[in-house]
Amino acid sequence: MKIPRVRFVAILLALALPVLGTVLGAGAASAESNGGVRVMPLGDSITEGTQVPGGYRIGLWQRLAAGRYTVDFVGSQYNGPGNLGDHDHEGHPGWRIDQIDANITGWLRSYTPRTVLLHIGTNDVLQNYNVSSAPQRLSTLIDHITSAAPNAEVFVATIIPLSNSGQESAARTFNAALPGIVQSKVNSGKHVHLVDMHSKLTTGDLIDGIHPTAGGYDKMAAAWYAALQSVPGSLGQGSSPSPSVSPSSSPSASPSASPSASPSASPSTSPTPGSRSCLAKYTLTGQWQGGFQADVTVTAGGSPISSWAVTWRFSDGQTVTQSWNATITSSGAQVTAQNVSYNGALGAGASTQFGFLGSSNGANSVPSVTCTAT
Repeated sequence: MKIPRVRFVAILLALALPVLGTVLGAGAASAESNGGVRVMPLGDSITEGTQVPGGYRIGLWQRLAAGRYTVDFVGSQYNGPGNLGDHDHEGHPGWRIDQIDANITGWLRSYTPRTVLLHIGTNDVLQNYNVSSAPQRLSTLIDHITSAAPNAEVFVATIIPLSNSGQESAARTFNAALPGIVQSKVNSGKHVHLVDMHSKLTTGDLIDGIHPTAGGYDKMAAAWYAALQSVPGSLGQGSSPSPSVSPSSSPSASPSASPSASPSASPSTSPTPGSRSCLAKYTLTGQWQGGFQADVTVTAGGSPISSWAVTWRFSDGQTVTQSWNATITSSGAQVTAQNVSYNGALGAGASTQFGFLGSSNGANSVPSVTCTAT
């Protein structure tokens, strides 16, 4: 029997659509949206999730869900497993800074993100592409982002370690330029924030010398989540936020969390005007069986400061297991947190924040904290 031409074309389209959908699922696909704050994961294969499809976006999404944040990942690309609730992103394997820059204005106009997570520069190093000028290219890219999306919060991460010693040296040189670049944007009124991603991973967290293992990607997720929480508005407002999920060997793993009824904070007083001093406020932001999360806000006194250190003593046997935006050391119950390279200098009355995850057994009283500045 001869099939009419119109019906024959319809049959071919019906057969082709499932195949087309499969292809799109691995690259550009129809966007998912839950109507939340629009967040654009932006970068190269590490954002895409090479070796572990979905990459850090899996652990970040799970933390956001646990914190009851309503977030919409956006971008022209699409991939990841089922336990990643939103598969959209702007991660392009093999791309350098200049290639992202050539497309960024169009992406921002199409997806209008409220928040941008930028991790880029690895391929500039791997391809030995004018590495000495890579920081300037990154600075230009940030300018284009803030120009096209002036109200967006832009988080700029240092690139993660590389196993090759020569490439790692180049990565460290590139990373060393980032604090100054970000600070220059902040000084000009831009909503730009530095995320120290390099220190969160080691070469032991890499599966192929370049891309993270599942556990490495989850460490990235924890760093992004902590950075987002430290900037009001970048995630909107969570409803009774639960604590950050502790990193594990698998991004899909998460502890059974039971957040405290209300955050607890240590007593605080106003910084002394005109003195080189600082104030620290310790806030217990969540608790669960065997663990907790706390944030500490450091505020400079009446004069600018160049560095700070916060000390406290745990009285219930608590220990710090992971921290961000500070270097934390412990000697028994005594704990000292010192600023990292990009957040020690504070203007008069200016603030910064660091946080940590800790372990506890039963009681978890809020300690008194002391801040000293130079």
